[in-house]
Amino acid sequence: MSKSKNQLKILVQVALLVAIEVVLSRWFSIATPFVKIGFAFVPLAICGTLFGPVWACAAGGVADFLGANLFPIGPYFPGFTLSAMLTGVVFGLCLHRKEIKWGHIVVAVAVNHLVISLFLTTFWIHLLYGAPYPQLLATRVLQNAIMIPIEFAVLRLIQKPIVHYAAYAQLT
Repeated sequence: MSKSKNQLKILVQVALLVAIEVVLSRWFSIATPFVKIGFAFVPLAICGTLFGPVWACAAGGVADFLGANLFPIGPYFPGFTLSAMLTGVVFGLCLHRKEIKWGHIVVAVAVNHLVISLFLTTFWIHLLYGAPYPQLLATRVLQNAIMIPIEFAVLRLIQKPIVHYAAYAQLT
């Protein structure tokens, strides 16, 4: 397959994952201004696994921007887009490899939740709404405590099907 056809094939698949992420994030998640629980991480993890950190970064940024502007939950804030892009980068760096071990998933989940979600996204919420950072951090600890084991389990369960799909679609 020529390089341009392969790039087009990847672009179409990434666009589909972006659309799925927007739907999961906006309609199939529990969201308040300070806490969000859902499965919007799955399309970004799949994108990072299949296509690497650059495509996952782009997918995270585009999905957040489109979701925030087409179906707003609150005001658009570019810091959240940066967090979504960084989440994609982490998934791509940790999961884009031939053989994914559970340690790769642990690192991806830990960095995404303990660094990006818990500290960086909490800081964006603090800047946007002016709420005291320590109180926000306390509420978001609960969100992350709930999501860390769920995210690990889901990512562990979907890794084998993703690898099989990659081989079938000749992506690797």
